[in-house]
Amino acid sequence: MKHRTAATALIALGAALTACTSTASSGSSGSSGDATPAKTPKVNESKAIADAEAAAGIPPKPDAATQAAYIRALTAIDPEIVNGKPDKAVSRGRNQCRMIANFPKDKAKQVDSAELRFISPNHPEGFGKIKAAQIVEAVHANLCPKF
Repeated sequence: MKHRTAATALIALGAALTACTSTASSGSSGSSGDATPAKTPKVNESKAIADAEAAAGIPPKPDAATQAAYIRALTAIDPEIVNGKPDKAVSRGRNQCRMIANFPKDKAKQVDSAELRFISPNHPEGFGKIKAAQIVEAVHANLCPKF
């Protein structure tokens, strides 16, 4: 459940940061509200989200080549792991990295987490311990090798 709490916190952070980047002036100069949005808040917002993810043990989104290698690794384990949704597989993998970072010596906990996290319509209870262990290795090797 910890991964859901962290994900919820990240979503709330993103929503709060978005709400804080108002572009309308407060009417102090009698403007008609034509103010153009500043680009700096978006950069700061992205950095704040990236910083929050890093603090939570979530690595940055992978580049195209890294993502392709990761998706190939998961597909080699079982094509249903990706199930035609590579972005979802990357998101799950990035969250799995948090487990790897938080419990680096507890392989059983990492595998249990992967078994709960990586599901599909035909595998709503996960892919089993053996494939979950292979998923953890694919995640670690491709998305968060420094953990």
